[in-house]
Amino acid sequence: MPKLGLTMTEGVVVEWKAQPGQQVAEGDVLFVVETDKIANEVEAPRSGVIGEILVDIGATVPVGTVLARWRDEGSAPPPKPAAAPVPAARSPAPPPAPSAPAPQSGRHIATPLARRLAREFGVDLATVRGSGPRGRIKAADVRHASASAEPRPVEPAPVPAGAGPVEALSHVQAAVARRMTAAKQEIPHFYLATEAEVSELLALQERLRALPDCPRLTLTHWLLAATGRALAELPEFDKVWAEGGVRRLGGTDVGVAVDGERGLFAPVLRGAGRLGVAQIAGRAEPLIERARAGRPLPEDGGGGALTVSNVGRHPVTYLTPIVNPGQAAILGVGRVRDVFRPDADGKPLLKRELGLVLACDHRVLNGTDGAALLGRIVSLIEAPLRLVAPPV
Repeated sequence: MPKLGLTMTEGVVVEWKAQPGQQVAEGDVLFVVETDKIANEVEAPRSGVIGEILVDIGATVPVGTVLARWRDEGSAPPPKPAAAPVPAARSPAPPPAPSAPAPQSGRHIATPLARRLAREFGVDLATVRGSGPRGRIKAADVRHASASAEPRPVEPAPVPAGAGPVEALSHVQAAVARRMTAAKQEIPHFYLATEAEVSELLALQERLRALPDCPRLTLTHWLLAATGRALAELPEFDKVWAEGGVRRLGGTDVGVAVDGERGLFAPVLRGAGRLGVAQIAGRAEPLIERARAGRPLPEDGGGGALTVSNVGRHPVTYLTPIVNPGQAAILGVGRVRDVFRPDADGKPLLKRELGLVLACDHRVLNGTDGAALLGRIVSLIEAPLRLVAPPV
């Protein structure tokens, strides 16, 4: 089992692409591993023949576990174990029929709330045994009867005319779907939104692009620089939820969301808070290109308290993102807009603004923490000269 991230300790084999006796070439996909971060295709390190598979699909095993063996050239494939006879399954005894309360005649004594709940739940009050004085039916009795009743068969919803077939997800897409669903269900999100004025940043970016030894800078590079520097200046916010408590990191690592050929991936730029923007551009681009091609390295993922998700190339003003499991916050970035704002004298002044939304894990950060972190990010974006060189 390969180590596909700094925090990975185990993985699940979700698919075998190669079978015993199959000839594979170096670079062929052997199997797919899913971690708590993402699903990854693992390639053959050399050419050869698969001799034996040791771990079944669905098994969770620690990092370093041997999953399969190569077959030595000229050796015969291992014999298949004899199939064990399958014992005949016993028919389970039918469960005893529940005893229904005797129907009552006439008007049923029930509280107004119990009657309303009975209408909502579709419960016949004649079948409910009241627990109140003189058999009065209370709301709790209706709830109990509703929970104990056999569910009514639900007719399948009609399929609209012309509806297409359901497409199966790839392992990577399925892993992302599970992680995002779990994130929304398990992480208590809160959101903070603001705008950053980027006229000075964009002008500085054009000047730096003209320098022969400066890499091509993009807005994403400045955002990574600003978020990393904010974590360096506010180290008390570089932390995540882990094992029922808060784990402090201190590495100023920042992820960047990339929509690649095999799905969404967020490689992590290590030590972003200790780098200037040109250094960030030089280190981030290989990460982004590998993620776009669907071939991230094992060390590209995992770690970091915060990710940047920039959808500014689309006509989107604000992005309200979902916090990645294992992190504490994510910065959603929209497009740059030209807007008029009043100056000190109340006259309209043209500004170039960037919409920002910071989503936070409320178990780790409170509202004041999030506001302080977002405010520091904005102040760095609006004073971009501070991001050109590494911090002293």
